[in-house]
Amino acid sequence: MNPIEIESVQQQLESFIDKDVYVHLETTNGAYASHFDDKAYNVGAYIRNAKVRFSQAKIVGNGKSYRAGLKMEFGWIYAEGLSDWTIHGDNQLLLAGHDREGRLMVSLEISEVPFRY
Repeated sequence: MNPIEIESVQQQLESFIDKDVYVHLETTNGAYASHFDDKAYNVGAYIRNAKVRFSQAKIVGNGKSYRAGLKMEFGWIYAEGLSDWTIHGDNQLLLAGHDREGRLMVSLEISEVPFRY
């Protein structure tokens, strides 16, 4: 993966506008939190192969952390804390955010074909 280049990622996001696409969105601190603090709560969210169509896509950020949003007819999908990106597979966009130790904290993937399980 490479650090987010806002113009390149924006262009990739826009390539999916007004198409039926599949989204993978995941957030986690997983077991990371409880390993070091027994009072910490583990939190996370996971959705894979949600078929959506969005009319607008935007990535914004400050050079260290980015937020990507997808505007649908009746709402938004967004991921915050993104730092890295790549294209893989069949034109699948992968955006991810990692903590200081390189552990995955958030990911947003968009594809015109369903993701494998």
